[in-house]
Amino acid sequence: MKTSQKRATIYFDPDLHRALRLKAAETDQSVSDLVNNAVKLSLAEDGKIWPPSRRGRTNPTCLLRKS
Repeated sequence: MKTSQKRATIYFDPDLHRALRLKAAETDQSVSDLVNNAVKLSLAEDGKIWPPSRRGRTNPTCLLRKS
């Protein structure tokens, strides 16, 4: 985990949590990465909230591409 990240507690429906864990295993990502990417994409839909206006930030859609 990067030190600049913030920690939060999220309560998931058990079936949703199971699906997230399965997807994380299938895509070799962490549940945290999946949730972060989903939230970034949701915020980007508004076009006003994400990405922040700070210089040098990455577009969230670029974060989803696997190398």
